Amino acid sequence: MRFRPVFTTLVVAAATLPAVVFAADNTELMSAARAAASSLPPKLLAALGDEIAKAGPEGAIPVCRDMAPKMAKEVAASTGWQLKRVTLKPRNPQRATPDAWERAALEEFDRRVAAGENPATLEKGEVVERDGQRIYRYAKALPTQALCLNCHGPLEKMTPEVKARLGEHYPEDRATGYSEGQVRGAIVASKPL
Repeated sequence: MRFRPVFTTLVVAAATLPAVVFAADNTELMSAARAAASSLPPKLLAALGDEIAKAGPEGAIPVCRDMAPKMAKEVAASTGWQLKRVTLKPRNPQRATPDAWERAALEEFDRRVAAGENPATLEKGEVVERDGQRIYRYAKALPTQALCLNCHGPLEKMTPEVKARLGEHYPEDRATGYSEGQVRGAIVASKPL
């Protein structure tokens, strides 16, 4: 009889152990995903700034169109995390249209910003199952920077050259009308477990 409480305590402790280990794994996964996802925006903003200084905002459009996917592939090669940019208002529907998980994260970010949260701090990470495989997915909100407004701000404030270039490359463009600080999309990092 006097061993029963000890045995019960051990059983309860053992039953909770996998959850504790899983939580620690998620913390490590989120940290690694955050590092991978956070490495892309500063590189992209620097490249945009350089190109705007050389060729104006319309000349910088290829940075987001061509260089950003290459930068994401470089991050994937060095970290193992696949990166992509998604948005509820895609400029390039083939690349930036969110799947159901990404859409839910973006909609959650919008609700949280409306409730007063800082968009720069918004993130979501979790283990999901897709096609029978466990995958860690992470989304980090992309707040609109002042620099981004050249091509993503209100149409009436864009130069005719930017409008023409966007119309040429993105006839179905929906990625305009943003204001500084507004969540424009998210960087999503994913990795099979």
